[in-house]
Amino acid sequence: MRGEPSCPKCGGRVRAPGLFADSWQCDVHGTVHPLQPVVPPSVEALGVVVHRARVPVWMPWPLPVGWLFTGVASAGDDRGGGRATAVACSGPGPLGGAGELILVAEELGVGLGAWYAGIDAPDPGPYLDVEKPPQAKVLAAGRPTPLWHVTGAPVDRAVFAGEALGMWVWAIVWPEPSGLLMYEELVLADLREAGAELDLVPCGALSPRLLRPEGPRGERGLPEG
Repeated sequence: MRGEPSCPKCGGRVRAPGLFADSWQCDVHGTVHPLQPVVPPSVEALGVVVHRARVPVWMPWPLPVGWLFTGVASAGDDRGGGRATAVACSGPGPLGGAGELILVAEELGVGLGAWYAGIDAPDPGPYLDVEKPPQAKVLAAGRPTPLWHVTGAPVDRAVFAGEALGMWVWAIVWPEPSGLLMYEELVLADLREAGAELDLVPCGALSPRLLRPEGPRGERGLPEG
C-alpha cells in the first residue's frame, strides 16, 4: 500500500527537494511538510511514527469500549522528523452506528488537521471563538485541555481544536452526532511516552478517512446555501 508522499494541506502531489528547492513543494501550497504514505494499522506502523515524531501522538487511552486503533499518519521527512501526526480510531458511536475519530497534533502552519477538518485555513485560529467557554475538554498528557468547536467545517463531521503541549490538537469526529464523544472528557495519552504499552493497542481495519477525509465519493458534506 506504500505510495508517494503528498501535500498535508490538500492531499495533492509534491516534489522532493532538488536543484531548485531544498524543501518539499506543492504546486498549490508551496513549501510543505510531506504527508507520508499511510500503511495498514499495526503496532509496528504506530511505532515508526512515534519514533520519528517531534509532536505528540495522541490516542484515547484507554480506548472507549469497543473502539480500535484504525490507522496513523505523519507529515514530515527523515531530515526534520514528524511535524504532524494523525491517529484514527473507530468504534460504536454514542448514539448508535459506527463512529470515527481522528486526533491530530501539529506545529503551526502544517495544515494536516485542517485538511481532515475540511476548512480552508492551515490552522484553526480563525474558526475558534475563544472568547466563549470551551465546548469540550480532554485530559491530554495529564493536563486539562479545553477544546473549542471549529466553525465552517462540512456538516458531516464535528470538529474541535485547542492547544496541548505547545502544539495544535484537533479532534475530528464522523458522523457529526458522534461528536458527543468529545463531551465525555476523554483521556489522551501521548504515545511517545507509552513504551511497552504500545504492544497492547488493539488494531482494526484501516480507516478510509485517513486517505480521503472528504468521504468515499468525494462528498464534503458542505452546508447548503
